[in-house]
Amino acid sequence: MLADQDRIFTNVYGWESYALAAARARGDWDNTKDIIAKGRDWIIDEMKKSGLRGRGGAGFPTGMKWSFMPKVSDGRPSYLVINADESEPGTCKDRDILRHEPHKLLEGALLAGFAMGAHRAYIYIRGEFYNEGSTINLAIKEAYDAGLLGKNAAGSGWDFDVVLHRGGGAYICGEETALIESIEGKKGQPRNKPPFPAGAGLYSCPTTVNNVETIAVAPTILRRGGAWFAGIGPNEKNTGTKLFCISGHVNNPCNVEEAMGIPLKELIEKHAGGVRGGWDNLLAIIPGGSSTPLLPKDICDTVTMDFDSLRAVQSGLGTAGVIVMDKSTDVVAAIARLSYFYMHESCGQCTPCREGTGWMWRMMQRMVKGNASVEDIDMLLDVSKEIEGHTICAHGDASAWPIQGLFRHFRPLVEQRLMDYKRKAAA
Repeated sequence: MLADQDRIFTNVYGWESYALAAARARGDWDNTKDIIAKGRDWIIDEMKKSGLRGRGGAGFPTGMKWSFMPKVSDGRPSYLVINADESEPGTCKDRDILRHEPHKLLEGALLAGFAMGAHRAYIYIRGEFYNEGSTINLAIKEAYDAGLLGKNAAGSGWDFDVVLHRGGGAYICGEETALIESIEGKKGQPRNKPPFPAGAGLYSCPTTVNNVETIAVAPTILRRGGAWFAGIGPNEKNTGTKLFCISGHVNNPCNVEEAMGIPLKELIEKHAGGVRGGWDNLLAIIPGGSSTPLLPKDICDTVTMDFDSLRAVQSGLGTAGVIVMDKSTDVVAAIARLSYFYMHESCGQCTPCREGTGWMWRMMQRMVKGNASVEDIDMLLDVSKEIEGHTICAHGDASAWPIQGLFRHFRPLVEQRLMDYKRKAAA
């Protein structure tokens, strides 16, 4: 388990005030100008040493991503964009950072912005997060009033502004280039890459897009050192602390900060009160938000919660949105429900996703009823493979993976349902 002294989000449950005075008492905004005085290269090197990987789902090394920004301006401004469009079903970690730890995010924005030569950050917040947006607005005002943002931010000599931008509630705008398009006032649809945002992002200027949690942990890493963060976790590629969102059939659904690499079973039993009806009543777990393939109980018994371990069992850490399903779950209906979500949220730009997500949902509805043939399973899997990897962004993959996970682990159950329906129809 993570030691208390290594916790970064000490107010994630809102036991104390989010306001500036309380945040400073918890260590936020402590000698921020001294960190900036160490220079851009030092900040990026420490982030690389920490081994921090993006907490928004993709898991790309953060320090490396920051280093892609141009060191010398060609006359265009650089921008930091913070993705607070938390729309992945099963994920609710960023919401609590926005509610209870906004100053960690704002300080992280200043440090990250300085490291990549940006004088302005945009926080793109999910439109439904009304209260969270109001809290962030108040925190931004506090920071400006205290001289921590704006001209000569935190006395560092670096000018830095933060702008809150409310989205319209589209899941696709969690993809970085669709998010950029939305800020620019366009329809939220992903762009082809290249060019990548670091070369031509927001307003065709160098841009880095990072998740809320990724930016919020940066100040603590820089204060305590990259080596400290790298010392938490199973290996150098899966380091640090992580916020896990545990929901579904557990006794105590929760958000909890834990060490990367904690066994999934330990995470659920120590923090979520265990599976409803006991661990032996477990059917399956979606480990990283709804787009990651589910895992059956026999894998959940031993798997650990980190990027590489979950990839090795053909799933993923994603956003660490852990969705627990006990044996009362109709797992076919559950995956069909997710198929509807991905159909509904497709932006329609790419034909495989626009047409394929609807086709997969309709076929999954037939699987739920049993009104399909066993041969239809292979056809459905073939279609999912034609969508996966054939779209501009990863939405096509996200729509295919839950279905692939279902048939990878529960195909006999689905086949039995289809045969039972056929027998009843013939009787």
